Amino acid sequence: MIRISEAAQSHFKKLLADQPDGTCIRVFVVNPGMANAECGVSYCPPDSVEPDDERLPFNGFDAVVDSGSAPFLEDAAIDFEEQEMGSQLTLKAPNAKARKVADDAPLIERVEYVIQAEINPQLASHGGQVMISEITDDGVAILQFGGGCNGCSMIDVTLKNGIEKELLERFPEEVKGVRDITDHEPGEHSYY
Repeated sequence: MIRISEAAQSHFKKLLADQPDGTCIRVFVVNPGMANAECGVSYCPPDSVEPDDERLPFNGFDAVVDSGSAPFLEDAAIDFEEQEMGSQLTLKAPNAKARKVADDAPLIERVEYVIQAEINPQLASHGGQVMISEITDDGVAILQFGGGCNGCSMIDVTLKNGIEKELLERFPEEVKGVRDITDHEPGEHSYY
């Protein structure tokens, strides 16, 4: 479920040495499955471990994950780096914003997952987002843009060189192309 690097494990062990015996590390997701999902790590005193928490043993400590966060922390990784200017703990959880779907799930669910987990986080840096409306019988993904993407002069580049390329690589036998159905209205909300 969660990979914690040796450096991060060592860091957590040092932090936990100053805490009461039995204190764990809690890894969680706030607003799991939502566009505004956030991951976090905190201390978890022994009396705060819930019966349905999943306990993950590591070198010298345990991490606990609540049942609501667990599916969204699949493939998560925690690392710790010490640099000249300080140190940094990183938690990468690619499934926090969208629950990972099975390889045999319907095509629209698999495409939606890629959009939510990988494409929308990139578009969000420009205040934009994309949603899938449908996939036609001939394999065309029908998309609708919002936010900063609506009316953006670079939307064709984003659509063809970004999203279409990614979906064709991911689903070469199933997705044949993409089409934008957004009624683009340029304005102050548009990124470019």
